Amino acid sequence: MSPLITGINQSMRRILAGSILLLVVGIVGAQGSCDPAVAQTAVAREAASTEVVLRTAIAAPHRSATNRARDTYRHPLDTLVFYGLRPDMTVVELWAGGGWYTEILAPVLAGPGKLVVVRPTKAFKDKMAADTKIYGKAEIVQVDPPGNLDFGPDSSADLVLTSRNVHNWVEGGYADKVYASAFKVLKPGGTLGLEEHRAKPGTDPQKSAKTGYMPEDAVIKAVEAAGFKFVAKSEVNANPKDTKDYEKGVWTLPPTLVDGDKNRDKYLVIGESDRMTLKFVKPK
Repeated sequence: MSPLITGINQSMRRILAGSILLLVVGIVGAQGSCDPAVAQTAVAREAASTEVVLRTAIAAPHRSATNRARDTYRHPLDTLVFYGLRPDMTVVELWAGGGWYTEILAPVLAGPGKLVVVRPTKAFKDKMAADTKIYGKAEIVQVDPPGNLDFGPDSSADLVLTSRNVHNWVEGGYADKVYASAFKVLKPGGTLGLEEHRAKPGTDPQKSAKTGYMPEDAVIKAVEAAGFKFVAKSEVNANPKDTKDYEKGVWTLPPTLVDGDKNRDKYLVIGESDRMTLKFVKPK
């Protein structure tokens, strides 16, 4: 990449970070107004204002082209709005991995909010360290399951979210410990947002975990056993084309396409997996 293009990209990132911060400050400032009329108006417009901030982050140039191309399957705006994300929240992202959601969350929470990134890959940690304009305020937490699963101080988070990780926790035998730790770090009334590849109803969760899919009823039951209350589900990430019967599991579909060119066009037509999108709360 030429120095000129690099300079332009850096300038765009600075403009983006400043623009999102101004939007967030405006939202939070209106919410904190002592004028009842202004405060009431701010509450009424809160969801719309948050959506503006999210749309700005989702369209931002710091996101990789590969990640942006997956928006059509992953629906980040609708998913995060469903979870109730606000720019002033403390958010814990579990098993952030390559940072698909982190790229969106970090600038949104760069003002009065806070982002705690749990278990990112080394490559993404390096990316965060290299781009302090976007990720400088985010906190990285490393855990070592099934032992150390401390996500932060007790009752410190407004929202804990995780995407497509439950099957790994079940296969590793520590899913219940993850849910307990999520419950512990959340404030009373806080939200757990959970997205996972959805198995066919009645599937054995221990067996299906090896394929990457999990039965929705089993996930709900396990999370509620940790003390959470299941409050809502969304079909925003549903995909009725997903037959869920692939020899190599969910990794047969995009983005992994583990079979390479074999039946590639067929799997591209199906798209990414059918996924449950669930919302739980920690009772007050």
